[in-house]
Amino acid sequence: MQRRTFMVLGGAAVGWPLIAPAQQKPMPVIGVLGLTTPTIDVVAANLSALREGLRETGYTEGQNLRIEYRWAEGHADRLPVLAADLVARKVDVIVTEGGDASSLAAKSATSTIPVVFAIGTDPVELGLVGSLARPGGNLTGISFLVVELTAKRFDLISELVPQAKVIALLMNPNNEGTERQTRDAQEATRGKGRQLYILSAISENEIDAAFASLVTSPADAILVGADALFVNQREQLVAFTSRHAVPAIYQWREFVDSGGLISYGPSGSSVARQVGIYAGKILKGAKPADLPVQQPTTFELVINLKTAKELGLTVPQSILARADEVIE
Repeated sequence: MQRRTFMVLGGAAVGWPLIAPAQQKPMPVIGVLGLTTPTIDVVAANLSALREGLRETGYTEGQNLRIEYRWAEGHADRLPVLAADLVARKVDVIVTEGGDASSLAAKSATSTIPVVFAIGTDPVELGLVGSLARPGGNLTGISFLVVELTAKRFDLISELVPQAKVIALLMNPNNEGTERQTRDAQEATRGKGRQLYILSAISENEIDAAFASLVTSPADAILVGADALFVNQREQLVAFTSRHAVPAIYQWREFVDSGGLISYGPSGSSVARQVGIYAGKILKGAKPADLPVQQPTTFELVINLKTAKELGLTVPQSILARADEVIE
C-alpha cells in the first residue's frame, strides 16, 4: 500500500506543470546629481519639495521608488564622474541640483536617460534644449530666471538706496550665467547714472578676499549674483554685509530669513516641487522632448525691516506696497 501510494503521487507529480514565480516589476530609480551637499538647509528643503512633487505623481521614496544620491560637495570637477556612475547604474531619470554645472555634466554623460534640470540661466543658450516649448532631446526642466532678474534686482537696490552711486556685483566667473548677469547689470547701471564695481569669487576663501576689497572700494551697496556657491555661503555673506553695514540684495528669500536686507526671485521649493512632478511624469511614460521647459510666473519680494533699521535705511512705501513678505 505504501509503495502503490508513492507511485501514484510520483506519477501525479510528473504531470503537474512547472509554475514559475511571478515576475515583479523592478522598482524605478531616480538619480540625483548634486553640486553641493544635502547637509545644507536650502538643499535639504529643496529635496523635501522634490519628494513632494514625486508623491503628487504617485511615487514615494522607499515604497515604490528608489533614489540614488550623488553629491559633489561643492567640487564641480567631480560631477562628470558622478554623472557617469548614475548612467552606469542605469537609473530611470536623472534630476540635477546645483544649476548649470550639474545639468551640463548630466547632458554630457547621457543622450538616452531622461534628465530633469533646474537652472537659473537660459537652457537654450546653454545648449541643454532646442527650445523651451519643444526641448527635443532627453532633457527638460525648469528655468527659474534668476539671471534674467539681475536688472530688476539692480532697480530695487537703487530704489532702496537712492544715494548709492557705486553698486558692486558679486559674481562667480565659473558660472555659465556670469556674462549675461554682468551685461544686464552694466546696462542697468548706465540707465540710472550709477557705476558698477565687479567682485569675483569662486570659493569660500575668495568670498572673504572679495569682501575685503569691498571695504576699501567706493561701493555703496552690493548685488549678490546668482550662484550655488553664494547660496551655500549665505551666512558668511549676510554676516559680512551686516558687519560692514553694506546694503545688499539677493535672489533667494533664504538670505533675508538669515538676516539679509532684501531679496527678489522665485520660490526655490516651488521649483523643486515642479522638478519632482516632471520626474514622476517621465517615470509614467512621458518623454522629456515633449515636456516644455517651465518658467516661474510669480516672484517673491521679501524685506527685512529689522536689518533696514540697523543699516539706517527707510524702506520706501513703494517697495513695502509690493512686498510679498515683510520681516520685522
